[in-house]
Amino acid sequence: MANRACKSSNSGGEPCRAPPLHDGDFCLAHSPDHAEEVAEARRLGGLRRRRERAVLGAYDLDGVDTLPKVRRLLEIAILDTLGLENSVARSRTLAYLVLTALKAIELGEHEHRLRSIEAVVQPRLDNES
Repeated sequence: MANRACKSSNSGGEPCRAPPLHDGDFCLAHSPDHAEEVAEARRLGGLRRRRERAVLGAYDLDGVDTLPKVRRLLEIAILDTLGLENSVARSRTLAYLVLTALKAIELGEHEHRLRSIEAVVQPRLDNES
C-alpha cells in the first residue's frame, strides 16, 4: 500500500505532505473536524512564546548554556524563594539551592584552574611540535 498524504495544500499552494489522520483524508492541521483544536493549540503556543520572552526580559536571562547564566538563574531562584513566606518547604528549597550554588562555584573554580594549567602547558606542547 502506498503512503497516503493529506489532500490539502500548504500556504505556498503545494500539496501537503503530512500523513492524514487514520479516519480521514486530511492531516490534523488541515482537518475541518479538528479546526478548533488546532486554532487553540496555535493560540496557546503564541501565548507561551510571548510569556517566555517577557519572563526572560524581566529576569535578564537569555538561557542557561554557560556557567554565568546558570549562576544568574540560581540567583533568581534564591531571591524568589527568600521572598516566600517562612515554612519548612521554603527552608528545604533554600538548602537545595545553596547546595546547587556551591556546586556551581566549585565547577567555576575547577574551570578556572583548568584554564590556568592549559595556559602553562599549551606553550610547552607547541614548542615540542
